Amino acid sequence: MSKLPRAYQFLDLSDYGRKPAKLIANSFKNTCITPVHVTWMFVVSGLLAIYCILNHHFYLAAIFLVLKSILDAADGELARIKDTPSYTGRYLDSISDIILNALFLITIGIITNAGWQIVLFAFIAIQLQGTLYNYYYVILRNRNNGDKTSRIFETKTPKAFPQEKQSTVNILFKLYKLLYRLFDLSIYYLDKNAVRSKIFPSWFMSMISIFGLGFHLLFIALMLILQLEKFILPGIILASVLLFVFIGIRKCILSTT
Repeated sequence: MSKLPRAYQFLDLSDYGRKPAKLIANSFKNTCITPVHVTWMFVVSGLLAIYCILNHHFYLAAIFLVLKSILDAADGELARIKDTPSYTGRYLDSISDIILNALFLITIGIITNAGWQIVLFAFIAIQLQGTLYNYYYVILRNRNNGDKTSRIFETKTPKAFPQEKQSTVNILFKLYKLLYRLFDLSIYYLDKNAVRSKIFPSWFMSMISIFGLGFHLLFIALMLILQLEKFILPGIILASVLLFVFIGIRKCILSTT
């Protein structure tokens, strides 16, 4: 099971947890555990990481951050294995991610005595980076018969799948739009023509995968282990320079069709 057909798969540097995620998903295949249950598991793992960071248990925090990333992949894998795609799971996953991202950065700001402005800039940076990666990745998936629970333009409430309630999808979609709309619009206006681009080559997708959430969490985990926590927020902010590098590559080299 994969989000993309084999011919279009690439080395995703943010997706290092895919193999253990598949093992976890397969272990839940014939149980009553649903993808949404796994999403709540990664929320708990993220909260445990926050607790550990606050108490300077950095090795444990790193473990829970990586576990969070693995479980974040496992919920989608389980949905594909059980053939139970849902917009409930898709939006709950994204909503949980953005809230946890904010809490991770606030927590790091607390232990490093960083000003609220630095925390805010880091949050904006990490969300814009992740949005650019997801924007290109969703275009690639939608164009090549990949997973379609994520849409290129999230403008209208989707019709619920038979196994989920439309009312739940409606609520989660509104919350998703509230939290993500500004970031989605910002990236769209920076590269409006990406949807008409030639197929993104694997080398390009691998490069931009450093903006994936899994890679961000790995970066934070490694910096904590190395006791370089003071450089986490500045590092995330500085990495935003690459936003314009990747968009420039897309515009100059990967011309539109």
